[in-house]
Amino acid sequence: MSLFGMGSRSKNQKTFRPKKNSPSGSKGLLLRRRINLTLGKCDNLREAVTLPPGEDLNECYQFSLTHAAVDFFNQISVLYATLTESCTPETCPKMSAGPNYEYRWADGVTIKRPIVVSAPKYVEYLMGWIEAQLEDESMFPHKIGVPFPPNFQDVVKTILKRLFRVYGHIYHSHFQKILGLEEAAHLNTCFKHFVLFNTEFGLIAKEELEPLSEIIEPILRSS
Repeated sequence: MSLFGMGSRSKNQKTFRPKKNSPSGSKGLLLRRRINLTLGKCDNLREAVTLPPGEDLNECYQFSLTHAAVDFFNQISVLYATLTESCTPETCPKMSAGPNYEYRWADGVTIKRPIVVSAPKYVEYLMGWIEAQLEDESMFPHKIGVPFPPNFQDVVKTILKRLFRVYGHIYHSHFQKILGLEEAAHLNTCFKHFVLFNTEFGLIAKEELEPLSEIIEPILRSS
């Protein structure tokens, strides 16, 4: 079994649990239109996520993943913090990204079998887990010359995959609140950067991105 409880489990134990045949409704269409209006072009983001030429690509790649993990963690932490009054165990009893996708939590250490938790509890577990990973110098070396561990990329992929789930929850459950806080442009810019980085290096599987595919596809077409 893998470190994060994502190894060879039976289907009903996976933390990624798509639910089939649930309608999205007209409300979702209206929200997607509002999202697209605030995405903007941000033409420099594609250049920002590519590796510079003439460098040690392996070392540069590892440091790029490190900085990305920290930056995206910080960005989503700040964004989600503005929603704590709206995202509660009562309003969001399950961690979801729309009616078709629900997520269960497992870290493979203290919680080995995926459990159903509310969205705020999922985010609490996630942020604590990511912070522990980032502070682990054996996983994320803090000194130049210290080698990265063999499973470094797998850990980063898991971090980014789970951070995407927070974006999915924000867009599907709290975008109206984001509009009210006038944070839509900031959210969309952060998400666009996140999407371009992950697609540049193929870090998140396509099926994991499906909850926000209708937002992601216009981003990729315009970049």
